Amino acid sequence: MIDQQPENEVFAGVDTHTDTHHAAVVDPLGRPVADQEFPTTTQGYRTLLTWLITFGQVQAVGVECTGSYGAGLTTVLSAAGLVVVEVNVPDRGTRHARGKSDAIDAYAAARAAASGRATAIPKSRTGTVEALRQLRVTRASAIKARTQAINQLIGLRVTAPEPLRASLTGLTRTALVNSCLRLRPGADLACPADAARYALRQLARRIRILTEEIDEVTEHLATLTEAAGSDLVALFGVGTETAGQLLVTAGDNPERLCTEAAFAALRGAAPVPASSGRTDRHRLCRGGDRQANRALHMIAVVRMRYCPRTRAYVARRTQQGLTKKDIIRCLKRFIAREVYHALTRTHTGDITSTTGLL
Repeated sequence: MIDQQPENEVFAGVDTHTDTHHAAVVDPLGRPVADQEFPTTTQGYRTLLTWLITFGQVQAVGVECTGSYGAGLTTVLSAAGLVVVEVNVPDRGTRHARGKSDAIDAYAAARAAASGRATAIPKSRTGTVEALRQLRVTRASAIKARTQAINQLIGLRVTAPEPLRASLTGLTRTALVNSCLRLRPGADLACPADAARYALRQLARRIRILTEEIDEVTEHLATLTEAAGSDLVALFGVGTETAGQLLVTAGDNPERLCTEAAFAALRGAAPVPASSGRTDRHRLCRGGDRQANRALHMIAVVRMRYCPRTRAYVARRTQQGLTKKDIIRCLKRFIAREVYHALTRTHTGDITSTTGLL
């Protein structure tokens, strides 16, 4: 009887781009095996997958930019049962020492997966939270465009000819937009007065359309947020806006964040040691997702103002000599713990009793 030889174990890495992906395969010791370029199409993803498994049992695939250029490939590889890990783009120092090419970056990604240096599991992007993210992007761009249009409207009002400027001075923003909607410019746009009326009316129309778009998207966002994070919205101080941001940061698979400490670090709420000599203290973290950190900050501010337990906690910690920044840091860490258990639906009695004080 002939003993069956074990299948070779290999690791892969992918350097992602808009039109092409460059894949590389290494053995468990990080030695190069092969590399090849593939197009960023559905057929290209399948061909890349078939090419990978011809070298043996793929233990893990390190992919750059799983949330952007590599999103499609990540979905295909995950659906095929392969372990996909997020790989950071090589820093400037590494590229200066080793050079820069698609093959070099792909081999670097494969070695990061083989060595265990890359362990972050990418977002699945296949559920309600991904839909929520897309709508939030749409609303954010609409709000930005409306703000720009409002600023331009106010600026044109200041420089408008005197009779027109006088009629629009002293109005609130809503009244200004409604007044500009009723303007009737003349036929001669070479006249500054007629051109000003035309420009103000066009900006007012744009503001009205954008406002209607924002209101419509906001309604859909509220519905999706309630469906995806009902436990999260039920927390004190958590509204649909902050809940939506926290959900988007966690993704459709929050279980990829194995511990509450990892969740806090992702949101920039993990304490950073800042001790020296006889001074033993921590400081606020400047890393992590800054938008999620802002959401935690807003929850902390709301609780500091309206939650009796949090107000009592702040008073107690103030008497102990902590500054406001230190207190907010502690609050954000507690809130991150509470949010994590709300997202993963794994509340425990100990955690509830701890975060209940805040």
